[in-house]
Amino acid sequence: MWYFIKTSTLLKYGVVTLFAVIFIGFVDENSVLSHFKNKQTISELEEEIEKYDAQHRANQARIKELDKDPKAIEKIARERYFMKSDDEDIFILSDDLQEDSEEAEKEEETTKHEATE
Repeated sequence: MWYFIKTSTLLKYGVVTLFAVIFIGFVDENSVLSHFKNKQTISELEEEIEKYDAQHRANQARIKELDKDPKAIEKIARERYFMKSDDEDIFILSDDLQEDSEEAEKEEETTKHEATE
């Protein structure tokens, strides 16, 4: 009789302990799985931080360069914002329209070819 009581008590404690370990390890919000997911997210965010730090350093170097050289500011103004001095004219050449019209012609030929079949 005592043997049965001891084993049932041990069995109860064992089941409760096993249930607690499973619950804490896999189901709870602080589980092992969420811990690994959080570690992965942290490493991804640290990589992103490194990327942005490198970008920040490059931008800071570019700012220092622009502070030292007024010709660099003029170059950026001319290239990006199409600014000019009073005695200059700007001509913007672009191949975008040609590419779009070529694509449209190819599509028309394809639809004509499909319609004849």
